[in-house]
Amino acid sequence: MFISLADLAQFTSKLTSKRLANMLVIWWSYIRSRISTNSRIRGWPISISIEPTTGCNLACPECPSGLKSFSRPTGKLEQGLFKKIIDEVHEKLFYLIFYFQGEPYLHPDFLEMVSYASNRGIYTATSTNAHFLDDQNAMQTVASGLDRLIVSIDGSTQETYEAYRKTGSLDKVLDGTKRIVEWRRKLKSKTPAILWQFLVVRPNEHQISEIREMAKEFGVDRVVFKTAQIYDYENGNSLIPTIDKYSRYRDNGDGTFSLKNNLIDHCWKMWHSCVITWDGQMVPCCFDKDAEHPMGELKTSVFTEVWNSSEYQVFRKSLMNSRDTFQMCQNCTEGSKVWGRG
Repeated sequence: MFISLADLAQFTSKLTSKRLANMLVIWWSYIRSRISTNSRIRGWPISISIEPTTGCNLACPECPSGLKSFSRPTGKLEQGLFKKIIDEVHEKLFYLIFYFQGEPYLHPDFLEMVSYASNRGIYTATSTNAHFLDDQNAMQTVASGLDRLIVSIDGSTQETYEAYRKTGSLDKVLDGTKRIVEWRRKLKSKTPAILWQFLVVRPNEHQISEIREMAKEFGVDRVVFKTAQIYDYENGNSLIPTIDKYSRYRDNGDGTFSLKNNLIDHCWKMWHSCVITWDGQMVPCCFDKDAEHPMGELKTSVFTEVWNSSEYQVFRKSLMNSRDTFQMCQNCTEGSKVWGRG
């Protein structure tokens, strides 16, 4: 999904012959695996998510970072580990997302890492709650070469915003957005493209049209409305929206709800992307929030050793045979799409 024509141009400017060739190889590897039900993989991931930190300043009710409920270690990514990974993958990696759990701007070296990846021609993106976009950070964000800034904004008033973004301030989000737009103008930069991401839940669903108008007013390039992942949905939940198109869950009419996704036994994500936690664990998907399926670690291992390991191959094959048995897939709405995002 492209935010604007300028974003599309920026996106395609990162395409090299090696990256294009890798895209074709990995796509064909996935198609062959679906036909043969063999999990063998050729090529490198097109997209990687890297976690700068697990820490967050907010207390969102359906988020492990906000709830401080991780069952895995927490901490901040070391620059040395980050550079090692980028040096190994940059020639074929196309898209780097600086986000898994946590608030990226809480990492003191976050924007230095963005610059490091941007200087290697990788399309870079991050997702933020925008509470730390003071004037200095806004200027450095634009100067870093970040290509896409996803700002979580889940309400057009403070009351609805804090219904999900507990302890958050809508004014800080709006002020941070203004600063990015202003510094983009001052530095005569086309980047980052600014995307407001609106997580649709019942307390804010009536403000969808209002947030569209606000985006125009603040100079935001695009607004995206995202369905919410809710853990306890089977017997209903006060966060499940009443607008069906914005819900991941089907109202069964008897007070119970079920997941709309049929969990088809294949997943493009297992071929084109992976996630790397702050401490160097490679996990297969952004829905594996507690890193319950570690495929290997990258502090001492080479990236391709883990990506092509027998453990990873077995995992891909297991998912292709019985995806509905994996807990991390239960709330997924993207895995059955050929070009889904994590």
